[in-house]
Amino acid sequence: MDREFWLQKWQNNETHFHEPNANPLLTGNFHHLNIKEDQTVFVPLCGKTLDISWLIAQGLNVVGAELSQLAVENLFEHLGAEPTISHMGNVLRYETHGVTIFCGDIFDLSAPVMGKVDAVYDRAALVALPLEMRRRYSEHLRMISGCAPQLLVTFEYDQEKLNGPPFSVPDNEVEQHYLSSYSLTLLHRHAIDLKGKVPATEDVWLLRPRP
Repeated sequence: MDREFWLQKWQNNETHFHEPNANPLLTGNFHHLNIKEDQTVFVPLCGKTLDISWLIAQGLNVVGAELSQLAVENLFEHLGAEPTISHMGNVLRYETHGVTIFCGDIFDLSAPVMGKVDAVYDRAALVALPLEMRRRYSEHLRMISGCAPQLLVTFEYDQEKLNGPPFSVPDNEVEQHYLSSYSLTLLHRHAIDLKGKVPATEDVWLLRPRP
């Protein structure tokens, strides 16, 4: 799975993973991060998610990363905002009041380019990547976010019965990626029928940086 896979998904409008409203797992659990107005939330692999509108409505600044330029343009169209666009190395920076989206490969982002991050909301990034990329991604995310506290959504199911994405990320894998840097709390777990094909659980984790 590579960048062309996701670019083709957006080009072909195969975006059934895009939700019509803010995700209830965000709205119901975000308070656990204990961040304040005017602080900054990073949303990796954000697409055109309406979760960003909800975060803005809470008085927060949002920084996102997204590979597809089409998704980024759709996002700002939904926000009703005309962004300023500039080149930042290998990525494009789309910016308007309270929202900055970096369009390009997330692995091309660095902490200095990102700026200060107060929290991370990962609903669709870790689960979108195959195992080897998940290892690389989790390490990179810790670096560019400064190990900011994180709200993480994962799925767990029999991977042999369904090809990802979203991929199954069991508890022990979450620990492998993050336990060395964070204390982990499972906030919520509920059963779902993933894609109408396989029973699964959808889990919400709170990651707090270790002292």
